[in-house]
Amino acid sequence: MKPQAKQTEEVSRTLARIKADALALVCGLIGGLGLFVMTVWLVLKGGPQPGQHLQLLSQYFIGYTVTWPGAFVGLLYGIVAGGTIGWAIGMIYNKLVNIRKS
Repeated sequence: MKPQAKQTEEVSRTLARIKADALALVCGLIGGLGLFVMTVWLVLKGGPQPGQHLQLLSQYFIGYTVTWPGAFVGLLYGIVAGGTIGWAIGMIYNKLVNIRKS
């Protein structure tokens, strides 16, 4: 193998890794803020039964409702759920990269 090809392969393996903690942080922020914004939007929109479909999340997120306090509960749940999913994706991806490397 040529020295340049070996360097290119080494660089591609190094760049292929994901920082699971950074991915968890980003996914947590997106999940939390996303759920918060959706809840606040529906609360401001109002109506006889605001957010019937979003209200179904209360089956999984205890204490969540489509209300102002529920928006903050959803923010916390979104951060935890999004962070956990992001971290898991990063860890699984890195394990696959390690398998490919060996």
